[in-house]
Amino acid sequence: MLQHPLYALIQKDIQETDATIRKQLYSDVALVRQVAEYIIAGGGKRIRPALLLMTARALNYEGADSYALAATIEFIHTATLLHDDVVDESDLRRGRKTANAAFGNAASVLVGDFLYSRAFQIMVRIGNMRVMQVLANATNIIAEGEVLQLMNCHDPEVDEENYLRVIHYKTAKLFEAAAELGAIIAGAPPQIETRLAKYGMYLGTAFQLIDDVLDYSGEEIDIGKHLGDDLAEGKPTLPLIYVMRHGTKEQAECIRAAIRTGGRKDFPAVLAAIRASNALEYTRERAREASARAKEEIFPLPSGQYKKALLKLADFAASRSC
Repeated sequence: MLQHPLYALIQKDIQETDATIRKQLYSDVALVRQVAEYIIAGGGKRIRPALLLMTARALNYEGADSYALAATIEFIHTATLLHDDVVDESDLRRGRKTANAAFGNAASVLVGDFLYSRAFQIMVRIGNMRVMQVLANATNIIAEGEVLQLMNCHDPEVDEENYLRVIHYKTAKLFEAAAELGAIIAGAPPQIETRLAKYGMYLGTAFQLIDDVLDYSGEEIDIGKHLGDDLAEGKPTLPLIYVMRHGTKEQAECIRAAIRTGGRKDFPAVLAAIRASNALEYTRERAREASARAKEEIFPLPSGQYKKALLKLADFAASRSC
């Protein structure tokens, strides 16, 4: 993903951010270094740090704080992944063993805590109270989103509104914070800061909705995890919610039973019900709607190559295949 044309404009910024990440990963405790480096080296799209870097550049910011904050965003994201994989009992991410599968649950949770605390050390060194407010608020809301998702597991009564709330809390909030921070460090006026925050929120929503699609339509080698992982954990994602609302009585009951029990034994029947309905196209359409709203929010930004990149990033979020 780092070789994607969208990243060409900020390739130097990404390299500086990666250098900052590796420097800030250092700990005197060997296991902390080992686990942290394992998960960071696992790759990933770096889309959240890239979003911060792009928004800052779009507003003509050229300082070094963007690298530190991009690293902070990536540390917060990585900490949530470490904790998520323990909660979900996942064993595969980005095509290789999760940290908890490789090092155990205890190490994963504690190193996730290390990454959270290191992120806050970095932001304190920057010394911008507005930055600290945004990141502290985002981190708290993400935690609430994790709990909401846990409450929704194995509950077939979750509707679309409640599911989108989980997306906004758990996934879109960090996108929102990344885009907003780009505006803050660039000294943008409040109305631009607000618009970029909304851009990030809609972008993150589109990104997660396509993840929901790929869980039932992607190739495991491309998406780096097992198909049907969400179903195995009893998560009522949007494709499943759509079938329960619009499918036949038999299809709806099949989905409801699969959500209640979790596991993979019902995956073939669930997949057949999804493919027989319009569930995946409906979810894609909701992602396209979110992408379109994201693009509307950045209309007032100065014209230029970075604004064009942000527009393309919104299109990519709703059309990607991995």
